[in-house]
Amino acid sequence: MVWQYVYYVNDKKEERKIVNYQSQALNMRERIEGMILAKQKSTVAMALSLSNDTELLQSIRKDDMPNEYYKDLIENFKKNTLYKNIWIQILDKDLNSHYRSWTDKKGDNLKNVRKDLVEVIKTKKVTYSISSGRFDLTIKAIVPILSDKEVIGILEIISHFNSIAVEMKKFDVDSIVVLNKESTKKLLYPFTNIFIHDYYIANFNAPVDLRERLKEEGVEKYFISDYRVDGNRIVTSYELKSLSGQTLGWYIMFKKIDDISTVDSDFFMFKWLAIGLLIMMALAGVINIAMFYFIRKQKVYYKNIIDSSTNIVIINDGKNLIDVNKVFFKYFYNSNTLEEFMSTCECICDLFTKEDGYMQKEMDGVYWVDYLLQHSAKQNKAKIQYDDKIYYFSVGASLVSQGKHYFSIVLSDITQEEKYKIDLEYQSLTDALTGIGNRRYFQNKITEEIYNSSRYDYALSFVMLDIDYFKRVNDEHGHGVGDNILIEYTKFISLMIRDGDAFCRIGGEEFMIILPHTDKNAAKKLAEKLRVEVENYKKVLPITMSFGVVEYIKGEEIEYILKRVDEALYNAKTDGRNRVVVR
Repeated sequence: MVWQYVYYVNDKKEERKIVNYQSQALNMRERIEGMILAKQKSTVAMALSLSNDTELLQSIRKDDMPNEYYKDLIENFKKNTLYKNIWIQILDKDLNSHYRSWTDKKGDNLKNVRKDLVEVIKTKKVTYSISSGRFDLTIKAIVPILSDKEVIGILEIISHFNSIAVEMKKFDVDSIVVLNKESTKKLLYPFTNIFIHDYYIANFNAPVDLRERLKEEGVEKYFISDYRVDGNRIVTSYELKSLSGQTLGWYIMFKKIDDISTVDSDFFMFKWLAIGLLIMMALAGVINIAMFYFIRKQKVYYKNIIDSSTNIVIINDGKNLIDVNKVFFKYFYNSNTLEEFMSTCECICDLFTKEDGYMQKEMDGVYWVDYLLQHSAKQNKAKIQYDDKIYYFSVGASLVSQGKHYFSIVLSDITQEEKYKIDLEYQSLTDALTGIGNRRYFQNKITEEIYNSSRYDYALSFVMLDIDYFKRVNDEHGHGVGDNILIEYTKFISLMIRDGDAFCRIGGEEFMIILPHTDKNAAKKLAEKLRVEVENYKKVLPITMSFGVVEYIKGEEIEYILKRVDEALYNAKTDGRNRVVVR
């Protein structure tokens, strides 16, 4: 009977292990899906920002691309972002290639080769996708270049999978990105030049030992939708599909079993062994002394289990902290014991930041531990500030003892992942050159401020500004000097507006300031002050600016506001420049 019970517990532990592996594999697939989507959207944001450059329109029309400008831009991306291998392609409306950053070849026509480009010309819509061609398996963003709502060309930004593989490595996941056989045959100039049999490997940083493993076992064995155990690793893969749903390749992920937390299955084993032993001891009539030694031994066993975890493990009775593991003090380093920690903080939930999307002490009117138990299938996240440090955790809870309820709460550190997402979101809303809001940020902000102005009935004004004779600056002094002017004067203007105002670059040398709680008279005064200060500043080169000012009329559509402020700026230009016009 005893051995049958032990076998039963071991079987259940194996079941828990399988569930844990399945959960890890699902987590890896969801994580890579999120990272690919984030990179696609961020690539689109960069393409949109570049496509609004008025100099680009002239360059396409004249077939005179400023190659050095784009080379410098790509170098800036390498230095200041996660994107180390960005490619840029520029085509005219007939799909003749005018510029490719990765090759000197240009002038060829892609109309019969790239259906996706033809579709963008036809629909005027932005697209992003995973794609393969003659060079690589890539992430592409395609943006129409518009002038007066007419398509005059296409800007395509192409990024790769290497930076994603680097980020996955931070979560102890190794990556091999594989292109399918059919697409591999079409490669003429393979970017990485790495192959396993008939398959192309699209990331430079694919580990050599794992490439050898795929060569020995056969690549196809690793195209799996669930998971498999491969030596000391679990393996799963994510299908990389084109815009039309065709499978172009697979993102294969490997994680060492030793890096996977087993605290849940160990708690399960401890719980059922303890229950079984307690029952047998009761049946055998073992009295208090024997029970005392048994419990003490089990406590040592349980303590060793939670201390072996790489995650924070907390034992809680639903309200109060009962015990924590060693890792807990790595994060909350001002305390050496649980008693010291509790003398300043009764509950870990007291450190949760009050921010949407993260755990609070009460969630939907339910205490946070009960909420975790009720929503165990959901990924619950907590943001914790301790001293001057910010941590992000994935949080889960489970019942480990019946009778008097005890709960194990596991906090897995996802700080790097969350910061990566936040950084990508910041990049997608920030102008790469000047560091202020880009056109996408402006579109989000104007919608938000118009809603608030209408709801709370306060004045809202807009100032549109433009550098006078900026094309002349670029022609006479070069794009490098032009960029330095944009950088220097956006910093200067940022110092003269309020924290609650939104300053955005919406085109090459065109900017917009959104002014909440400001009527047009106050906006005019600010614009006049900026005009004078800019004229007197004279850093890099002396310049002047023209300004258009409007006040939001309740119920007015966004397009009409932009039309009015654009007309005001146009009048400032035609009236002689270096002036403020209010409409």
